[in-house]
Amino acid sequence: MADQILPESPREESLWLATTPTTEYGPLEDGLEVDVAIVGGGITGLTAAIELTEAGRSVAVIEADRIVESTTGHTTAKLTSQHGLIYDTLLSEFGPEKARQYADSNEAAIDAVERRVDDEGIDCDFRRTAAYTYAASSADVDRIRDEVDAARRLDLPAAYVEETPLPFDVPGAIRFDGQAQFHPRKYLLAIAEEIHGDGSHVFEETRALEVDPGSPCRVETERGEVVADDVVVATHFPVLDRAGYFARMHPHRAYLLAVRVAETPLEGMFYSTDSPPATMRTYSPCASVGSGSDGGDSDDGELLLVGGQSHKPGIDGPPTSERYRRCEAFAREHFDVESIEYRWSTMDYSPVDDVPFIGKIDPLSEHVYVGTGFKGWGMTTGTAAGMLLADLIVQGSSPWADVFDPQRFTPKASAKSFLEENATVGGSFVGDRIKSLLAALGADGTADLPPGDARVVRRASQPVGLYREEEGTVHAVSATCPHMGCLVRWNDAEETWDCPCHGSRFTHEGEVLSGPAVEGLLYREL
Repeated sequence: MADQILPESPREESLWLATTPTTEYGPLEDGLEVDVAIVGGGITGLTAAIELTEAGRSVAVIEADRIVESTTGHTTAKLTSQHGLIYDTLLSEFGPEKARQYADSNEAAIDAVERRVDDEGIDCDFRRTAAYTYAASSADVDRIRDEVDAARRLDLPAAYVEETPLPFDVPGAIRFDGQAQFHPRKYLLAIAEEIHGDGSHVFEETRALEVDPGSPCRVETERGEVVADDVVVATHFPVLDRAGYFARMHPHRAYLLAVRVAETPLEGMFYSTDSPPATMRTYSPCASVGSGSDGGDSDDGELLLVGGQSHKPGIDGPPTSERYRRCEAFAREHFDVESIEYRWSTMDYSPVDDVPFIGKIDPLSEHVYVGTGFKGWGMTTGTAAGMLLADLIVQGSSPWADVFDPQRFTPKASAKSFLEENATVGGSFVGDRIKSLLAALGADGTADLPPGDARVVRRASQPVGLYREEEGTVHAVSATCPHMGCLVRWNDAEETWDCPCHGSRFTHEGEVLSGPAVEGLLYREL
């Protein structure tokens, strides 16, 4: 029973990936010169790219793997300006002007997606609906009421309610009307088709290794160099980190299930004040749309997306498989679950002051821009980031720039989180060094390693990660993350090595799945 994570054996794949075809853009070949190089093929990079091409700029989108398959392809796909309970804090910590910029940018992003969907006929299951953040207990009701007051001051469509469409009672909730949900890959794959051609390019399987912020800028990749007047770094974690982003934001991983339920589909999108919070929304595909991952299957009909269990990756606590079980238990407690169709996880970065970094990447890089740290709300804020960055490049300014300025100094809003997060990273680094010295001393660690299991051992004074496949093959990799030297931890449900310090992930053979690391774990011979 320990090896069985969910009894229905759901597909271990994002719903968004499973219901769209795989892309086949070619890699970069030799060198290239364009107006703007965009590193990262998620919602921020592709939004910036389409905005820039429409402004007459030539662009090259450079994606390490396949576009819209990383964080953007593993989201809950909510388009909302309601980001938990944020506006009361923004007003008190940033002031009314910057709080309004945050609100306006996210509302504008929703409108921009809808406008593009309508103007270009993109069939991506877009529809307007309400978003709710509900109190998990009566102790949170005052916080809900304060958030309603703050949101109304910023002219957001907020209301306090005590009844919601949820099949269980809640003490109170904040409702934002006029929010939206969509299928992110259907939307973004259509945009990518528009970008590619007429002097602009989408390159896949082309990992950016380094950004030279000179004049012109240069992006070094494993397949050649892209020269550009400007560069947008729209990766999950910035490739160029001279401004200490590793210390100013922290990773957290969350889990999602797509389940089929017997009752009427849930109307709206939901988020709780629990710690960790729960998240829910219904996926209702348009009847006329449907192309499975092989191009022939149909969409799965209405499914409920339910999840949560957000945590810092790799830190001691329940294994990944247990977090999926907890999501399942929550779903079965509150809904009549008929089957569990898909399961997947996602990782996001949260800035220490809870506001994303969008703008010039550091004070010394005049023509390199960044969009990162969307704290789980990247469908909306990532869209806003692409729009904002395009405006900075084309016009030199944006009405939303101040609140998101990566060079901002916010000691009041960020000091506590900065100290706590970096103390955790430092403690993990030191603790891991002690563990590695004690790990399997004098043994190769493989003799009693069960199939499907993994551990860190010490061989020749070096920490090594061992994983045994079900058929018996043992893989050994360096257990030291090449980013900053922390020891990786095993993710039992997804069979990956995850770094607890800054969120890099690797396959069991050591290949990079997501950064900030740009190099893999060295493979060790046994």
